Amino acid sequence: MPVQIAVDGRNLNAFLSGEIDHHTAPALRERIDRAIVENKPQVLRLYFSAVSFMDSSGVGLVMGRYKQAAAFGGETEVFDLKPPAERIMKLSGLTRIVRFRKTPVTAQQAGGKHYGKNQ
Repeated sequence: MPVQIAVDGRNLNAFLSGEIDHHTAPALRERIDRAIVENKPQVLRLYFSAVSFMDSSGVGLVMGRYKQAAAFGGETEVFDLKPPAERIMKLSGLTRIVRFRKTPVTAQQAGGKHYGKNQ
């Protein structure tokens, strides 16, 4: 499951793609957590527009990254969930702690400092 990470000022943008399930989530968590610790973002933005499938592992991914960002005083925003994934997130109660938004931003438009290749 690839993730492209870009830092824009005090914002950390993680552009997710492909499938998020119990097989792919651990590598995603590790990569995003590393970037959170290194950058201590004010806002963590998770972009889901290129995610083709997500099971409950996606809820765990968002919840854990919310906790990581909050440990450094940061907030978390989730962008561009497809309707089935948005339903899963809303049913989990994440809307009480994470902001859900829609945007057409791409990784290239976010600019900033990039970390490695797509992984």
